[in-house]
Amino acid sequence: MSTRLLQVTGLRKDFPGLRALDDVSFELRSGEVLAIVGQNGSGKSTLVKVLAGVYRAEAGQVALGEGGDSAVPEMHFIHQTRALIPELSTVENLSLGSSRSRLRLARRRERRHAEQMIGSFGLSFDVTRPIRELSPAERTVVAVVRALDGWSSPENILVLDEPTAELHGEEVGKLFHVVRQVAAAGAGVIFISHRLDEVIDLSDRVLALRDGRVVGDVPSHECDHDRLIQLIVGRSIGSIERTALAGERELVLAAEGLGGDTVARADLRLHAGEIVGVSGLLGSGRESLAGLLFGARRRERGEVTVLGSPLAAGDPAAAVAAQLAYVPPDRHADGAVMEMSVRENLTLPGLGPLRRALGRLDRRAELGEVRQWIDSVGLRPPEPGRRLELFSGGNQQKVVIAKWLRLRPRALLLDEPTQGVDVGAKLSIYELIENAAREGAAVLVTSADAKELVEVCDRVLVMRDGEIVAELAGGALEEERLLREELGLDAQQAVHVFDEAEEEEIRA
Repeated sequence: MSTRLLQVTGLRKDFPGLRALDDVSFELRSGEVLAIVGQNGSGKSTLVKVLAGVYRAEAGQVALGEGGDSAVPEMHFIHQTRALIPELSTVENLSLGSSRSRLRLARRRERRHAEQMIGSFGLSFDVTRPIRELSPAERTVVAVVRALDGWSSPENILVLDEPTAELHGEEVGKLFHVVRQVAAAGAGVIFISHRLDEVIDLSDRVLALRDGRVVGDVPSHECDHDRLIQLIVGRSIGSIERTALAGERELVLAAEGLGGDTVARADLRLHAGEIVGVSGLLGSGRESLAGLLFGARRRERGEVTVLGSPLAAGDPAAAVAAQLAYVPPDRHADGAVMEMSVRENLTLPGLGPLRRALGRLDRRAELGEVRQWIDSVGLRPPEPGRRLELFSGGNQQKVVIAKWLRLRPRALLLDEPTQGVDVGAKLSIYELIENAAREGAAVLVTSADAKELVEVCDRVLVMRDGEIVAELAGGALEEERLLREELGLDAQQAVHVFDEAEEEEIRA
């Protein structure tokens, strides 16, 4: 019989002008994986911080264990940033804060201990390499191992906050194998993620938060993708209703023999008003194509034309002048200046129309335009002077996209536009994409999310081994067909792959 590890009753947390948690109650038992889902701003982060002791709730109770003489479980947290020191090795990161001796013999024991801990999760890598040299999956496992190291009892609590944010494919599978092992040993796991398919796959129960309140606490086997969306957002989200492209459309962007980075050769044509997707596995060329077209990545060969005029290679300024816009996959590093305000980020790409005589900036005109875009994209909170880093990921991405839409681009290149955002923000971003196409922009969307491409795009180009190998549209545009083309499988091989994946899931 399972043991109750955590009982949360009637939690309330207030901030000035905001009730972040309102009468939140739930429990967690040993051997259970509880997924917590909700839009950014739903209260997930506040709940984790209350559990971690960062915030003190105004009301309610957090009780560990079943009381009486039973052992009190420990809580261990793995945050999205992992909190590992990149310059140190796995051994050194695991040893931080320990009182173990630094004698050579002790260091050998620590290395063996690290290897055993990593090996217990079915992985093997050099534990003396700096953390920065490890793959995202390996770094995540090190963070899990560090959280589990030295547990006095397996019946503890592990809290994972967006653990798969930088993982893909097989890496996610490895992490899930680790989590299932931890739960099978008797731990209770709280799993927070925006990826709804992963929530359904990994968890036993799903707790849904909306506006700080619990709106659902249901077994995972009773949930599908649509029901989760309805719980999180409060309404269903269907595919975008695309208006059929009629007549001859203007050719906006074309590439012939394009090559560079992981792209060997690509020929493509984008027309006004259409949304074209790009699908492919990591390393297929998908992740380089948009950057090559814009000039953010080095073009080694081929030609790109915009409205019939050649575009200089590797020159983003020329691309902007030609009315191209590019939203990169990493908004923090490349898409925005997080330390600057919403106002500054929105107007930075095009200050010319806002300048008066002698080059002075018309602050009133700037603020008026910024407020229009804040309303247009539904930014929350609607504060133009607030630093961008203080907004949720979905709201940050709205600003990154809006700063380009403000310039009325002829071609909009979006690389993983909904990566790391919640389902409500996804809907808003899809609507921005549709509106841009409706107003005549040619839109290119590269994404690792097949469902997203099927829902949003008119047609999808599939890349494999650095080349475009297929184009799917109409009735042929479906997730299973996309996967077959990405892997280079015929229908019979694909059925075998899907059957193997199902058998592996059952064994797990």
